[in-house]
Amino acid sequence: MVLYLLFIYASAAGSTLPAGNRRDHRIDSPCVTWGLQLRSGETRLSATVSNRSKIVSEIGKMEARSTVSRSGFSELWRREIGLSQPRRFSYRIGGSEALVKRIERYAKLDGHGGCVNSVQFNFSGDLLVSGSDDRQVIFWNWAAKTKKFSYSSGHLDNIFQTRIMPFTDDRTIVTSAADGQVRMGQVLENGKVDTKHLGKHRGRIYKLAVEPGSPHIFYSCGEDGLIQHFDLRSNCAATKILSCSQFPQTNKTHRSLRLNSIVIDPRNPNYFAVGGSNEYARVYDIRNCQWDSSSNAADRPVNTFCPRHLVNSENVHITALAYSNKSELLVSYNDELVYLFQKNMGMGPNPLSIPAEDLEKMDEPQVYKGHRNSQTVKGVSFFGPNDEYVVSGSDCGHIFIWRKKGGELLRLMVGDRHIVNHLEPHPHVPVLATSGLEKNVKLWAPIAKDSIPLPGNAAEIMESNRQSREDRSRITLTPDVIMHVLRLQRRQTLAYFERRFPGADLESDEEDEGGVAYVLGLSDGDASSEEGITGNSRECNIS
Repeated sequence: MVLYLLFIYASAAGSTLPAGNRRDHRIDSPCVTWGLQLRSGETRLSATVSNRSKIVSEIGKMEARSTVSRSGFSELWRREIGLSQPRRFSYRIGGSEALVKRIERYAKLDGHGGCVNSVQFNFSGDLLVSGSDDRQVIFWNWAAKTKKFSYSSGHLDNIFQTRIMPFTDDRTIVTSAADGQVRMGQVLENGKVDTKHLGKHRGRIYKLAVEPGSPHIFYSCGEDGLIQHFDLRSNCAATKILSCSQFPQTNKTHRSLRLNSIVIDPRNPNYFAVGGSNEYARVYDIRNCQWDSSSNAADRPVNTFCPRHLVNSENVHITALAYSNKSELLVSYNDELVYLFQKNMGMGPNPLSIPAEDLEKMDEPQVYKGHRNSQTVKGVSFFGPNDEYVVSGSDCGHIFIWRKKGGELLRLMVGDRHIVNHLEPHPHVPVLATSGLEKNVKLWAPIAKDSIPLPGNAAEIMESNRQSREDRSRITLTPDVIMHVLRLQRRQTLAYFERRFPGADLESDEEDEGGVAYVLGLSDGDASSEEGITGNSRECNIS
């Protein structure tokens, strides 16, 4: 099956598909009828010109308002008279606000037995793969709203990342999970899936990054601060390339840096960025890394990024990163906001060495407001063929879509009854896949008949998120409350070990409290750095 993007001009939109097999969603304007046609293995976005003379009139009006690129009418006119190439046309139309403002839920895919933590389209876009707390990997024919097949990943805990390796005929899948394992699934000719252990971190592994266009190479980052390089052609697939730590000038207790996200620059795959338990997004050059490094000598970023007001912050960390096709870096902070950095906004290899007066002169990144990122490790992404938009989930259960330039909120959609965690844009058409605490995957497409405005309570939702964020920053915990939380988390951890290691001799709550601190990573040594200790995959949050 092949997913392709066509813009069709005819007297009737969608006449290329048999009426009996077609599911047409039409979007009408005074001059153009849009249609998103979805069926098994086929997705078509069509635009039918109904009145060419009106288009010329509309072009003049919209050029006067400088909103041509948002509407798409100018590109339609140019395409009609042969001034626009098909590829440029599809990119301009696919990123128009006319489509973004008509996005609504197209499908809900049920099949998992736990929270869905990862979704990804394959390169052609006809398949979707998901991973969940149930440790199952499911392949979906998302356009037909059906499950193709599933397999048991072999992980011992919640799956956090699923990635289809490119140019493998969608037969090689790599996964990471809360058990600290990196595993590979190989789809065999008989339809069965053979799984294999590739590597190990001490602590959870939230993200994997696949080298663009490579069927063999990808990277992992974990809570142990390690970044590992994998080459599927090698007998020993995993190679440690560096260990991230806090900058020497900081006064933080733990030197290790727990990593939550890793992304590769699509314009130059030699560069990759990581973010974790401090305020800095770090960019590294793979050519500078020491292979199989056992020390911090290789921890030399080529650049760092952070908003000025968060420098030396003690209470924020990074949950997600994303690169645009122009090498812009998008950074989402826990209980803070989302920021977009241009390449010239970097602070260099050591941001703490920058004089205060020079720091004040640096350009501020674009900021995106309104959501809340506190309860989980949330993703962030670009959306549109030219990354015209920024999308994020929120603790309030909504999906936020902002215009990248200027940060204006364009859409606010209910995506989950609880929390929206992950968002994945389709590689070719304006379709979005999302997941959260519910046991399903949701698909979003521009199928609404009319433009959908922001909900009437949008301001109240955003204000509630802002107040919750500020109230959390002012919370002061008494020693009694802290010890109560420690005991609760320890009981959850002991229950986890009892399930995983039946019959093990485990300490009770009445024994010394040093064990509590050790299990939770609050002693001098970091618990996440101990082999096999992953604890409960859901963080204990107080808000």
